Amino acid sequence: MVTKIKTKLGNQRPTQSVNLHYSISLAQEAIDYYQKTGLKCYPWQIYLIMPIMAVDDDRVWVHQKYGYAIPRRNGKTEIIYMLELWALHNGLKILHTAHRVSTSHSSFEKLKKYLEMSGYVDGEDFTSNRTKGQERIEFKSSGAVIQWRTRTSSGGLGEGFDLLVIDEAQEYTAEQESALKYTVTDSDNPMTIMCGTPPTMVSTGTVFEAYRKNVLAGKIKYSGWAEWSVNEMLPVHDVAAWYLTNPSMGFHLNERKIEAELGEDEIDHNIQRLGYWPTFNQKSVISEKEWLKLKIEQMPEFASKLFVGIKFGQDGNNVSMSISARTTEKKIFTEAIDCISVRNGTQWIINFLKSADIAKVVVDGASGQELLAQEMRENKLKAPILPKVSEIITANMMWEQGIMQETICHSDQPSLTAVVTNCDKRQIGSNGGFGYKSLYDDRDISLMDSALLAHWICSTTKPKRKQRISY
Repeated sequence: MVTKIKTKLGNQRPTQSVNLHYSISLAQEAIDYYQKTGLKCYPWQIYLIMPIMAVDDDRVWVHQKYGYAIPRRNGKTEIIYMLELWALHNGLKILHTAHRVSTSHSSFEKLKKYLEMSGYVDGEDFTSNRTKGQERIEFKSSGAVIQWRTRTSSGGLGEGFDLLVIDEAQEYTAEQESALKYTVTDSDNPMTIMCGTPPTMVSTGTVFEAYRKNVLAGKIKYSGWAEWSVNEMLPVHDVAAWYLTNPSMGFHLNERKIEAELGEDEIDHNIQRLGYWPTFNQKSVISEKEWLKLKIEQMPEFASKLFVGIKFGQDGNNVSMSISARTTEKKIFTEAIDCISVRNGTQWIINFLKSADIAKVVVDGASGQELLAQEMRENKLKAPILPKVSEIITANMMWEQGIMQETICHSDQPSLTAVVTNCDKRQIGSNGGFGYKSLYDDRDISLMDSALLAHWICSTTKPKRKQRISY
């Protein structure tokens, strides 16, 4: 007699979740459409989609927003496909967004395949456009339409949808959210669903993590959350943790596959495989206390002309300008002039340079420095300094030294203070050089970069000595 060994399964319930009370769910309809493909739902997928598709007595979504996080390769997007198949059969307009073009296109191909596995024929039952960046499916019987897009700061503007999908949500930025969140406002019954993994040190998004914190704290209405995670860092060979946080263990995921991916990076393993939400040090490398020690109450007396720093942001959206000048107290006063969208042009910069008593101008940022230099020449202004990478590294080091040695002074402008006291370092080059980056999406580091450029050129320009005549 052969005894059949029972397969060990991963934990089928979220380790942490917040679901509003409901008594009705449309999940079974979605499950039926999905299983029409010949695929079977895992127990954890059924458990998760039930609250996502919960409705009240008026068939309005109980959770207008729902987010969930599951470690990689567990099949988290299958929940999205179940929901999208249901939406296509029910005449909804859907926008599926992702961080990468490859992810967006792959999701289009998968849903199209599932329709065909369900017996539907492209060209008869639905029409599709598989051009990358313009992927689209229209389901003829219901008139439903689904579009796939990669996220930008303006994507989706002017369009209206009933269902908004945020895939790879760990990369979802505040700027992208401000462009997309209004796309479902006009719907009679809107839903936004976010899915992803916990953010890594290189993730750009902040919305997903902030949403999680607020839902778990009970601060957001009509919202739900679910996750499979560990509360603390665990060793990479902790097999019990694999089963706790990977619900698809025993289905398409197994110990052998996880063993093959193991490496020496314990942090990455905990985030990607165990769903650990890291609390990266969000402390600014320049503290508020350090910066405010340099504050002066009255405008100082200048002992030099103005030195101007101009920085075009790395994302090409904004340009910032600041000034520095030597003071009679032998310090360098620094002040921000403005940070403005490049769409507004650079005439405001030209006007300032024409009107002020300026010694030197330094301009950095590949997205705009050459164009501005040309405009300055056309306006008969002295050519600006276009710094090398080595000089940028020096400028950053001198800014840090000036703050620590208290040779800088400022008037505590709210905009500049907000950026300076919420920044971190980033590597430049391969020899230990560093620059700065903002800890928050809504604070443009280019404002501080322009200030430190102005400080650098002011510091490195020797003051002219007055000629003395002896008899």
